[in-house]
Amino acid sequence: MDQPNAAQKPEPDLPSTQRDPEEEAVHRALERFYLTGKPPWDTGVTPPELVALVEGQGALPPGRALELGCGTGTNATYLARHGWEVTAVDLIDRAVDEARKKAAAAEVAVRLLHGDATRLDELDVPGPFDLFFDLSCYCGVPLHRRDAYAAGLTQRAAPGARFLMFGYGPEPVGNPLPEVTSWAAGVTADELRARFTGWELLDVTPGTNSVPTFWFTLRRSA
Repeated sequence: MDQPNAAQKPEPDLPSTQRDPEEEAVHRALERFYLTGKPPWDTGVTPPELVALVEGQGALPPGRALELGCGTGTNATYLARHGWEVTAVDLIDRAVDEARKKAAAAEVAVRLLHGDATRLDELDVPGPFDLFFDLSCYCGVPLHRRDAYAAGLTQRAAPGARFLMFGYGPEPVGNPLPEVTSWAAGVTADELRARFTGWELLDVTPGTNSVPTFWFTLRRSA
């Protein structure tokens, strides 16, 4: 397992010349959030839904975890502190740099990669993984890249792997990325059933936010 190293340089991102206009819009908008202030999804607090999965009744035994859209590393660091072997990916290099600092300060090993969650084949992320975690990353993925996202996870999932995802509902709630029409589309249980073939949707729990949000729990078939 890689040891935390705040000085380690991030892996190269997909060149902007290879992104289509919608993907480039996502990248620019996310960069602005990290440049101008704290992104609304990066609260610095591990959500109780993940805590329950890791520490609650019937908690998963520690294994290998992959976080998609890790931001500044709060949840990746939390998982590592609870015995998980963690790999975490984020599109924004500034976020990855902060995540490395956070893991180093906590003295835990987290393998942090700068890259695209829909292009895992271009990163050194072989799997298999027992747990996947996504705190609204999927909702920022352009619609035409969501099948690639699902395929990348499925190829790296151990039998019985769990996938915990937080996402916005499909209702119009005000788009935090106005250039990116797919963000406003949100995510539904029916969409996840259709895209994540070979997975069982175990649970859909409404979030406590002021706008429609949901926690989705899926399990990979054995």
